[in-house]
Amino acid sequence: MILDDLAAHARLRVEAAKKQKPLRAIKEEALRLPRGDFRFEKALKKDRAALICEVKKASPSRGVIAEDFPYLEIARDYEAGGADCLSCLTEPKWFLGSDEIFADIRRATRLPMLRKDFTVDEYQLYEAKLLGADAVLLICALLDTRTIVKYLAICDELGISALAETHDAEEIKSAVSAGARVIGVNNRNLKDFSVDFSNAGALRKLIPDSAVFVAESGVQTPADVAALRAAGADAVLVGEALMRAEDRRALLKQFLEAAQ
Repeated sequence: MILDDLAAHARLRVEAAKKQKPLRAIKEEALRLPRGDFRFEKALKKDRAALICEVKKASPSRGVIAEDFPYLEIARDYEAGGADCLSCLTEPKWFLGSDEIFADIRRATRLPMLRKDFTVDEYQLYEAKLLGADAVLLICALLDTRTIVKYLAICDELGISALAETHDAEEIKSAVSAGARVIGVNNRNLKDFSVDFSNAGALRKLIPDSAVFVAESGVQTPADVAALRAAGADAVLVGEALMRAEDRRALLKQFLEAAQ
């Protein structure tokens, strides 16, 4: 399964990173930084559906999305177009992302940023803090409830948010019981990459009103954004449609109008 492959490769990357900088050292370095103020999750609390706009060169399901990948221009278009937050892939093998791309974008934008990677070790949380991330991704299919509780506590200590990504009722139960404040439902099944756009709406009722509900994946049109808003989404994560758009700012404007 592709998710298992992604997780296995993430573990290899973490082990290599630990040889360069041990866990104790990166933890101390991250904790010396000023504590964050959870501005990612704050930015998602709007009268409309907030938009998290994603910067990614490729994906396992689609291959290379952007041969020409002017990621700074893309991020600036998102910010100028009214995006509430940015999501940036740092997974290098299947998504062709990198920490360097994330750091470049971090220096170029004021928007809250989600470091989107496959978190399998607490080391990555401290990495994210040092990169200037305002949020990290926790995929509930990869992590048991006890581990999610542990990672949420580390995020709270660092002052960064965690997007707990789910795909089914059991994973939502795990995220809720762990105390996740931002819960995403992925319309794409990461085990086989099929998309069921009704997934977010069907699972919405399982997420408490106190949590921010993020609908992820499958969004192609303003009508999709409107449908997810009607289904109760507090925020929508949009990636490929914007990456492929000839005029990113114009499409983002349409998405924002649909998010009311």
